[in-house]
Amino acid sequence: MNGIDYDGFGPEKILQVYNPKAGMSGIVVIDNTALGPGKGGIRMTPTVSVNEVFQLARTMTWKNALAEIPFGGAKSGIIADPKQMTPKQKTEIVKAFAKALRAVSPDEYIAAPDINMAEHDMAIYAKANGSLLSATGKPLEMGGLPHELGSTGFGVFHATKVAANHINLDLKKATIGVEGFGNVGHFAVKFLEEFGARIVATSDSKGTIYNPKGLSFERLLRIKKETRTVINYGEGSQILPTQGIVNLPVDILVTAAIPDLVKAKDIDTIKAKLIVEGSNIPMKPQLEEFLHQKKILVVPDFVANAGGVISSYVEFIGGTEKQVFKMIQNKITRNTQKVLLESKKNAISPRKAALEIAKKRVHQKCDFCHVPELKKTKKK
Repeated sequence: MNGIDYDGFGPEKILQVYNPKAGMSGIVVIDNTALGPGKGGIRMTPTVSVNEVFQLARTMTWKNALAEIPFGGAKSGIIADPKQMTPKQKTEIVKAFAKALRAVSPDEYIAAPDINMAEHDMAIYAKANGSLLSATGKPLEMGGLPHELGSTGFGVFHATKVAANHINLDLKKATIGVEGFGNVGHFAVKFLEEFGARIVATSDSKGTIYNPKGLSFERLLRIKKETRTVINYGEGSQILPTQGIVNLPVDILVTAAIPDLVKAKDIDTIKAKLIVEGSNIPMKPQLEEFLHQKKILVVPDFVANAGGVISSYVEFIGGTEKQVFKMIQNKITRNTQKVLLESKKNAISPRKAALEIAKKRVHQKCDFCHVPELKKTKKK
């Protein structure tokens, strides 16, 4: 079905829902609920597909397992272009989607913001669904923990810190490029700069800004707000194409925006010693294997960018901002260390090491999974 390879973990359910009156066409993939209800955001794009949603749902299965939170993996998509509709039309589509998923949300699926979906959309979703537990990333007045906290970027910072130490790289002396200056990237820049690291490049859809002397977070924030792009930074900085950030002479590259950023043609020209995947699927897994062979350390996406789902869990249980940052620091630090140590110990890539850990955690709790090569341990 839809080109998806079903395996011993899932997916459990693929639902396609429609509401012709509202103009809503949506998809939800519930990949695996062994650890808890499937958790994953809603993205709204004109090209979102069943296969794309499945790949993201599977990533959420591993991400939640690795973060050791009681959520399974899921994801959803609404096939629509928000740039071609009024706010009222978008509201009606989100309402129709939430109502269509009442049979599975929140018992089997818990939503969150993703591409073109924000906290006010989660408020609409939760109200139309009829349960505040059906979505996280809601406004503060609805018990939400706002994305302005920078939870994902905070986690990416801690993954970077651990990984740099793992390869004996002094983070305060390293040069860093952060791809993307959106919700994840700009917070990664903020927390890295506060630690004392030097950011020399960042990018957005208009291009890349590069300055070997370093970039100021506050200036980047102001320029982005005033001109809607970081490339107007000035101060002798060099402007390059958006893709140009991949091959810059930096010690660390943090990806924080688009999927498939790193292409096969980039493998031999990447100069970074460390790549931290703050974005989802910034390169194909086989490219990570090539980089591993070239002694370039890659921290996988579902390890590095789990701060968002950890924040979602704290919101789900009614926790506080203070709890969010403490839990993200503890979990991301511990799990990044575990993955990198397993990778070194078994001479495998960090992605393979992380997948083995995540699969074992899911399999131990899964009554319906069938993965012969994994021995299931008895539940205590």
